[in-house]
Parts: sequence; C-alpha cells; structure tokens
Amino acid sequence: MKRFIFILLLFFQWMSFSQYLSDEDNGLLTKITPHESQANQVFLNTLLRNLKPGDTLKLKPGFYTGPATISVSNVVIDGGGKATVSGMDNQSVIFVEADNVTIKNLHITHSGDSPDRLDAGVKIVEANNTTVKNCLIEECLFGVDIFKSDGCQIVHNDISSISRKPLALKGDAIRLWYATNNIVNYNYWHEVRDMVIWYSSENHFEGNKGVGNRYSMHFMYSHNNRIHHNSYYNNSVGVFLMYSEKTIMTENLIQGSVGTSGMCLGMKETSSNQILNNRFLYSAKGIHFDISPFVPEKVNTIQGNEIAFCNIGLEFHSDLEGNEIEGNFFHDNLTQVHTNGKTANNNKFLGNYWSDYQGYDKNNDNIGDVPYRLYSYSEHLWAFNKNVSFFYGAPILEILDFLERLAPFSKPKFVLKDKKPLYKWKLQDSKKI
Repeated sequence: MKRFIFILLLFFQWMSFSQYLSDEDNGLLTKITPHESQANQVFLNTLLRNLKPGDTLKLKPGFYTGPATISVSNVVIDGGGKATVSGMDNQSVIFVEADNVTIKNLHITHSGDSPDRLDAGVKIVEANNTTVKNCLIEECLFGVDIFKSDGCQIVHNDISSISRKPLALKGDAIRLWYATNNIVNYNYWHEVRDMVIWYSSENHFEGNKGVGNRYSMHFMYSHNNRIHHNSYYNNSVGVFLMYSEKTIMTENLIQGSVGTSGMCLGMKETSSNQILNNRFLYSAKGIHFDISPFVPEKVNTIQGNEIAFCNIGLEFHSDLEGNEIEGNFFHDNLTQVHTNGKTANNNKFLGNYWSDYQGYDKNNDNIGDVPYRLYSYSEHLWAFNKNVSFFYGAPILEILDFLERLAPFSKPKFVLKDKKPLYKWKLQDSKKI
C-alpha cells in the first residue's frame, strides 16, 4: 500500500512539474521554416565574399550550401526564418573567424560527422562577441562550437545532433573550450550527447532546457560560472562539476536522471561552490559527492534545495569534511543519505527538513526538540555484497529494515546528525525554490 501511494505521488508531481517546464520561455523566439527544396541552391560563400564591415546580409527564402566562412568583422547574417544552410554532410556548416558577427533566424543542418574535426552547425574560432540567435540547428554533429572566443551570446536556439547516431556517438549541443564571459541563455538542446564547458570561466547559463541527453552540462577545470533557472530532465546526469570551483547554481529544476550513473548534480574534486534553491527530483541520486570539497577549507554550500523522490538523496563517496548542508528539504527519498565511507557527519548538517524525522516540537518554533539522527540498517548490506542492491526498494528489504530497527541483530552504521531539524514543511514552501 505504501509503495502504491508513493507511485501516485510520483505521477501527480510529474504532471505538475511537466506543466511547469512547458511554460518556460526557451527554444526559438520565432518560428523557423526549413526550406525543403534544393532547387536553385546557392553557395553561401559567394554572398559572404562581398560583405564589408557593418553590412547586414538578409537571405531570401531558399536553400544555401556550405561549408561557409565568415571572415569579415561586424556583420549580420539574417535568414529571416525561411532560409536553410546545409553543410551537405561535409565539415562544419558555418565557420566564424571574425569578431562581432551575428547569425540569426537560420535553419542550419547537415554538418559532417567527424568527431576529430568537431564538425558543427556553427564553429566559432577565436572570434569574440559572436551572437547565434534564434537558429534551428539539426542533423549537425555538434551544435555550436566555441573555441578560444570570449563575449559570445548563444540565445534562443533549438539544437539537436545527428539523429541516426546512438547517444554516445552524437556530438555536444554547445561546446565551450578556453572561452570566457559568454552568455548561453534560453536554448533548448535535446537528443545530443553532452553540453560541455571545459577550461572556460566566468560564463553565464540561464533559462536553458535540456532533454534526453547524457550530460546536460559537464564542467571541467572551469571556474566562476553561473547556472541559473535552467530545466534539465530525462538525462543521465543533470550537471556535473569536475575540478571546477566557485560555481553558483541557483533555482534550477533537474529531474528524471536515472540509470546506473543517474544523478541530478555530481561534484568531483570541486570546492567553493554554492548550490542554492534548486529542485532535484525523481532521480537515482540527488547530489553525488566525490572527494568534494577537494580543499577542506574551501566549503561547498548546499542550501535551500528540495531533494525528493530519489533513490538516494545525497551520496558521499568518501568521509571528507567541508560541505555545509543547511535549510534543505529532503522528502520521499528511499534513502535520504548514503555514504560509501564510515559516515557523512564530518559535514555540517543543520536546519534541514527530513520527512522521516520522528521527533517532536513542544514549543512550536518549527525546530525539532531532539536532533535528527540517521542510521543505516539494511542499506549497508550491499556494502558487503553489491548484488543485494538489486532488491533495493523490494518488500523483502523493507521487512529486513523493519526487523533491524525493531531488534537489531547487527550494529547499524551512524550516518549523520542534524541538531536543529525543521519540523514541518509544506509543499507551497517550494515555490520560492
């Protein structure tokens, strides 16, 4: 009966959050109509050769072929929503090699499929202040490749990879490589491999939606980035921070990260991050900590997040200290916190709401009068035999867990203590998240 009620809750919550996602203003601002006919096709480079700085090239409805190269600075290429540029399955479709170029309202399709060349819909190479806006990029291995380029704006685009390729062999929606101070806002990427930010700092990501990918955002050696109000669902991993410090991640919704490596947020050897007011839902893991913080003095702040309906709310791969976990809402997770080490209590847990808290609040200050203590009973069985995890959530393990709590026949593992747990939490409180 308990499991039936849990499934019903999952269903109704899913419906409400799906509606929430559908109201987001991401993807194309105005409709792009692909030009299907290849008759009277025009080689785009013949038009680009005549451009001078300050020019705007307004393409007539039609079919244009690449690869094309923009080597004149301060120009605008406007497709008007009815022009298609095809790479004809050969290399990248459009190369940008000059500063202050704007590409907008284009249908960009059929790049080459070479991962060595990083074939893309738009390849920006050492070209600062490039704007790619309101473009439909499809059947391109990579969407937008930004290489050693700063101050670019990638906004309101719809990006997918080559449909015939399996997920692991697709390219990335957007790839930042040694790129700083770029804005990636209100894009919709789907059926791509990853969206990667490597060796790239001080970039801003807001209002994007990622669906059906492997990593919706993968950071490596990238510091001082901002991730705000994005929606990522049905991906293997929502956001992964690897060797990246000082990330500020606020008001994002990540759900449906399932599978063996499924997690909403992964943190590997990363410090000084602020994870604030996000929602991590319906996933294998809410947050996975792997040797994080890497430097104990550089604290990771986990505050105001809702972590719910996950197999594991928080998973700690080690016993390192340095995470401040305060004012979060943990509810309806099969396991609130799991640790592969001895304990998670080396981190600071304070003022969180725990749906399995069994204390009381006599003075009605909404703070539990006794600490929340979490012990691992049946959960630690698979520490000795990983095959036991196959039965995770099954009735037999629920019975074992009940018997362990009633009359322990082995010493439970102490996981954590929250000295001032929040006593009550209402669903409407999550509106501020």
